[in-house]
Amino acid sequence: MSRKHAVGAVLLWSTVASAFKLSLRYMSPLQLLLYASLTSLALFGLLYARDFSPRRDNLRSAYLGLVNPLLYYTVLFSAYDLLPAQEAQALNYTWPLMLVLLSIPLLGKKLGARTMAGLFLGFLGALVVATKGDLGGLNFTDPLGVALGLGSAVVWAAYWLLNLRDERQLVEKMFWNFLFGFAYVSIVAVATGNLTVPPVEGLAGAVYVGLFEMGITFLLWYRAVEGDMAFASNLAYLVPFLSLFLISIVVGESIAPATVAGLAMIVGGIVLGRER
Repeated sequence: MSRKHAVGAVLLWSTVASAFKLSLRYMSPLQLLLYASLTSLALFGLLYARDFSPRRDNLRSAYLGLVNPLLYYTVLFSAYDLLPAQEAQALNYTWPLMLVLLSIPLLGKKLGARTMAGLFLGFLGALVVATKGDLGGLNFTDPLGVALGLGSAVVWAAYWLLNLRDERQLVEKMFWNFLFGFAYVSIVAVATGNLTVPPVEGLAGAVYVGLFEMGITFLLWYRAVEGDMAFASNLAYLVPFLSLFLISIVVGESIAPATVAGLAMIVGGIVLGRER
C-alpha cells in the first residue's frame, strides 16, 4: 500500500507546476496563495476536528506559518508568474542542494568530495536552465524570476530544517501552520489590495493547488515514506520530468533542450551528493 501512496503522490505533484501557471493567468500570486491556503486550512481542519486540542506546542506554528505558506509560496508563485513553468520548477527543485548548504552553518555538517561534486553539478544545471544553455553569455530570461526560483528553494530548505525538531503529528502541525499562515496571507492581501474574487477559472485552480500541492499529496507522501522510504525517495526523482511532460501538453510550453539537460544535471547532482 505504501508504494501506491508514493505513486499517487508523485503523479499529483507532477501536475502542480502546470496548475500554478494556468491559475496565474487569472489571478495574482498572492490571490492564488490566499485561496489555495484557505482550501488547505479547510482540508486539515476537517481531518483534525476530531482530535482538536490546542496546546502550547502549537504556538510554534506562529513562526512556521510565516515561512510556509506565506513566504515560501509568495516567492514560488511569483517565480512562476515571471518565468516559464519549466524554468521555475527546475530552479525550485534545487532545494535539496540548498538543504546541504544550509546544513553546514546550521547543523555543523562537513562536506565530502562526493557532496561537493554533487553541489557543483547541480548548481551548474540550474545555471544551464536559467540561461537556456548560454553559459558564456549568462543571459537570463528574467533575472528577478531566476532569483525568486532559487530563493524558493532556499526558503523550502530552511523550512525543512525548522521542522526537524517538530514532533507534532502531521495533520495537527499542518492545520496550525495553515491557520496562522492564512491569517498572515489575509493581512498582506488586504494591505496590498489583493482581497478580491478572481474569475472562476482562477478559483478552481487555487482549490486544486490547495488540495494537491499543499494538502492531500503531503498525506500520501507521509504514508509512503513511513512504509518504504527508499522506494518513495527514488520515485520522487521522476516528478520534475513528468512535470515537464505535462507542462508541454497542458500549458503548451515548448520544452527547451537546455531545460531537460539542466534538470538532469540538477537531479544527478542531488543523487551524487546524497549521503550513503
